[in-house]
Amino acid sequence: MKELQPLNENVLLEITDDLTESKTSGGIIIPDTAKEKPQMAKVVAIGNIENPGISVGDIVVYKKYAGTELKFEGRNFLFVPYADLLAKIVETESI
Repeated sequence: MKELQPLNENVLLEITDDLTESKTSGGIIIPDTAKEKPQMAKVVAIGNIENPGISVGDIVVYKKYAGTELKFEGRNFLFVPYADLLAKIVETESI
C-alpha cells in the first residue's frame, strides 16, 4: 500500500467533492468548472511541524488559493503549507 507523507512544514488535506448536481432556481445546471473551490478539508497527514495545533482527522479552513492539488489513487488531496491554514473547525456546546 502506498501513502502520501508531507515533508517539511506541509499538511496533507483530503478534498471531498460534492457529487450532487448544482442547479439554479431557473433549472440551469452549474458545471464543476464554474463552482467555487472549497476552502475546508480533512487533515490526512502532518509534516515535520513543532506543536502544530491540529491533528489527523481535524477539519480545517485554508486560504482560498493555497496549496498544490494532487489526485492519488482516485482521491483528491491538497498539500498546503502550515502557514496557509486559517482555522480548525471545533464542536462546541450550545448555550
